[in-house]
Amino acid sequence: MKKWSSLLMAGSLSLAVLTAGCSGGGSNAGSEANSTDPDTAGSKDEITLYTIQSTNPNFKAWLDEAQEKSGVKINWVAAPTDSDTRQQKISTILSSGDSTVDILEINDEMATSFKNAGWLDPLQDTVLTEDIMKQLPQGYMKDMLTSAKGDVFGVPSYTGYLALWVDQKKLDAAGMTSIETKEDYVNFLKATTRDGQYGYGGSWEKTYVSNEIATFVNLFGGDYYDWTNENSREAVKFMYDMANTWKVTPVDQIADKYEQMNQKFIDGKYASVFMWGTGTDYKQANRYGPDQIHMVNMPEFAKRSIFTDSWSYVLNSASKNKEAAIKFLQYVASEDGELSGWKNFDRYPARADVSANEAVTGDIKEIYTLIQSTNEVHGRPMLPQTMEFISEMGTLFQNYIQDKITLDEFCQKAQDAVERYQ
Repeated sequence: MKKWSSLLMAGSLSLAVLTAGCSGGGSNAGSEANSTDPDTAGSKDEITLYTIQSTNPNFKAWLDEAQEKSGVKINWVAAPTDSDTRQQKISTILSSGDSTVDILEINDEMATSFKNAGWLDPLQDTVLTEDIMKQLPQGYMKDMLTSAKGDVFGVPSYTGYLALWVDQKKLDAAGMTSIETKEDYVNFLKATTRDGQYGYGGSWEKTYVSNEIATFVNLFGGDYYDWTNENSREAVKFMYDMANTWKVTPVDQIADKYEQMNQKFIDGKYASVFMWGTGTDYKQANRYGPDQIHMVNMPEFAKRSIFTDSWSYVLNSASKNKEAAIKFLQYVASEDGELSGWKNFDRYPARADVSANEAVTGDIKEIYTLIQSTNEVHGRPMLPQTMEFISEMGTLFQNYIQDKITLDEFCQKAQDAVERYQ
């Protein structure tokens, strides 16, 4: 799921989203340290990487290329597969000043928790220079990887959108060729709702629904941290109307996570959903393609806006191999490094100039390029106590959708939650 908290690892563009609310990435196993070349252990240009990708079939090819082009020997430690265990171990490494690991891969939840903790070295002067920064999604970099002091701590390894997916057969049946505006979208939802089928399907389980609430808040031009903002209120009212006024989405989906939502979408119960990644589930179900289920650009409400996630490489402040670590980070942030991530891990490049490279191919490139050029791209709104905040907001939303509280009560309680967890 890429729910907010323990996410799937959608990262790879093949997108295998994890579970518990986070982002994408690769898989991993154990926590055994490995030297790629024992004969060089202890050499000057040598680092240890704490990685989530070690069980990827192409990890060795990626590693060999990274070593060759960075000039750095890379020992690696496999991060635990379980998301909670992984976050605990990484937190312990960083908070204890453990210098046995130089570079770590962290997701958005960890970035939110660590970026102001003083455990990571800033990278804007050594790695993320102005020419590279301008190619990265500005909103995401600001939201996820920039500290309160303005330091930038992470090199994102890919871009993975929470995008709008539609069933083309239902779009055709509605007599529409595209969904460009809010009005188009509402018309599409109403036209495709009939006979037990709905225009919109959601993952409204309490720890997942924040993704969709925040998506609509951004589309309406609101602020997820400001529930006195009329646009934020309008966004949630829009979701209420979808469920209760227009009845274009079912209230009982408050129990659904991505697994249930996607199966219903594949089965034809829904005409559209918001989903991470590049459509792996739809491909596996033979429901992917321009005449079936495919990604479209976000409709323009007050604006076009979309979330991305990533796993990012960060530099442990306790590292004793910072010169070599910076060489490695310069490589993964380079065109060669991003193309290697695309080639070996199916990760769509985070840099706009690299994603335009002819080496990046496939049907996803056209829509990703359009989204990249027409949308505000943000990281998801997170606070240090991420899961507690997400859970409380989800519970409040479910109460509002079920008419247990009013819109005014939802907004007041949501603002209280923001202030309590900030």
